[in-house]
Amino acid sequence: MHHPTRALIVADGAVPERALLDAAWPGWADDVDLVVAADGGAVAAERLGLRPDLLVGDGDSLSEAGLVRIHAAGIPVELSPIAKDETDTELAILAAVRRGAARVTILCALGGPRVDHALANVLLLAHPALAGVPAELLDPAARVSLIRAPDAAGAPVHRPLPGPLDALVSLIPLGDVASVTTAGLAYPLRDEGLDAGPARGVSNVRSSADAAVTVGRGLLLVVEAPATLRP
Repeated sequence: MHHPTRALIVADGAVPERALLDAAWPGWADDVDLVVAADGGAVAAERLGLRPDLLVGDGDSLSEAGLVRIHAAGIPVELSPIAKDETDTELAILAAVRRGAARVTILCALGGPRVDHALANVLLLAHPALAGVPAELLDPAARVSLIRAPDAAGAPVHRPLPGPLDALVSLIPLGDVASVTTAGLAYPLRDEGLDAGPARGVSNVRSSADAAVTVGRGLLLVVEAPATLRP
């Protein structure tokens, strides 16, 4: 049985222009073999030129006619109760992981009127189901990922951060993070901690195209700006 290696999840937030995504993150849609729409994310997927392989959620962001159209297109639908513990985006992540996704990219998850959803979507990167599964939130203005340290073997985690010179890289701790060492960033960290609250890791700048960070312990958000947003 074939298992997907890369999944795209389309949430129900603000929909970026496809051209802006393409310019900011060239190749972002390459090698995708599973597209999961989270409820109204089905409409967002269509606007981005993506055909969902699966729709999950409670259906409250889709009209009855919209659901009928999705069924008519042969797209499988997994409806859930409106009263539930998970957000629709969380259900989409769980569905992708159940289908064997080894890498997850989440779109339409950072913008829109619901700040609570945007914050919750960022924190979904720490979901237990994504342990060992590289995941990112993607928007024309930012790529957000998470480092979990130590790794399964108890060792520090080394993350390459390749990208354009002078582009912004922010390191934001979720809780206290220990033993952070950076390379190729203008403001270095040398086996130092980043504590929750202070904004010390925000607005670093790539001084080398092969920048990297190593984390000994904790959860560290990495927020990268694309080449199109150089300071």
